[in-house]
Amino acid sequence: MNALQKLVVTDGYTLNPGDLSWSGFEPFGDLVVYDRTEPEQVVERCLGATMVLTNKVILDRQLMMQLPELRYIGVLATGYNVVDLEAARELGVVVTNIPAYGPESVAQFVFALLLNQVQPIHYYSNEVNNGRWSKSPDFCFYDHSMPELAGLTMGIIGYGAIGQKVARIARGFDMKVLVHTRTPPEVLPEGVSSVSLSSLCQDSDVISLHCPLTKQNQGLIDQAFLKQMKSSAYLINTARGPLVNEAELAEALQRGEIAGAALDVLAVEPPPQQHVLIDQEKCTITPHIAWSTLAARGRLMNIAVANVAAFLSGRPQHVVNA
Repeated sequence: MNALQKLVVTDGYTLNPGDLSWSGFEPFGDLVVYDRTEPEQVVERCLGATMVLTNKVILDRQLMMQLPELRYIGVLATGYNVVDLEAARELGVVVTNIPAYGPESVAQFVFALLLNQVQPIHYYSNEVNNGRWSKSPDFCFYDHSMPELAGLTMGIIGYGAIGQKVARIARGFDMKVLVHTRTPPEVLPEGVSSVSLSSLCQDSDVISLHCPLTKQNQGLIDQAFLKQMKSSAYLINTARGPLVNEAELAEALQRGEIAGAALDVLAVEPPPQQHVLIDQEKCTITPHIAWSTLAARGRLMNIAVANVAAFLSGRPQHVVNA
């Protein structure tokens, strides 16, 4: 390894708030890790670096042109829209991402969100803590009609590693599974069917999004889509916020057109305090944490180290701008 290499991590805190180690990168040269980097700080901090690791810090053409030593960008995530890939290619900068580090983590979270929708444990726990059970004239109390998952239909949009894991868990709950994906698979497990988007929308009791964000599917979940859903159906998004037209989802929830929504991602993160979906009674929002189990972050860190090692050996892996 070239000891003169300089490696800068622009925004490492979300990956490693202190429970992991950056030591795997130390053999590659001079390592500098920043918890967070503001846009106006990027050039100064990355100047002289041959390698930069970014999670959400944007590296566009103008910025890369000010970093003449830069030869490698490692995105610490699966999505890589924070990097101008065409500019990187023209400037001879290799860009890699981290594929398939967290299907188990995200799929687990999908069902945490779903179960909270159909059996709102946090609500009942708070009611008990507030003394309501102690004052109840009956041995139990419940305010919600709670559906059983067995026999319901889970619709999955996008059938990559995460979508497949969600399907397997859904089958474990004895749910039927419908999938819609750009490339329909030739073989599907028992109980899983490939259908059109319209059929999935109309026939599903739960719709979970697991597709990448593209120009074609931005705003996919809009008023027209929501009107086709069952009024008893739930929407779950752990993929990308802009897949959902948030204003139109808020209206659909207010009108009772669907039973509820659970979102781990929003179009703007962090969201403004007056976001149209915050404090919506039928909408659960979590702060983009489906990916963040310790096990998943550990896998991400290990893959990132392996990506840098592969680049320095002349055999880069997981390249997204070849």
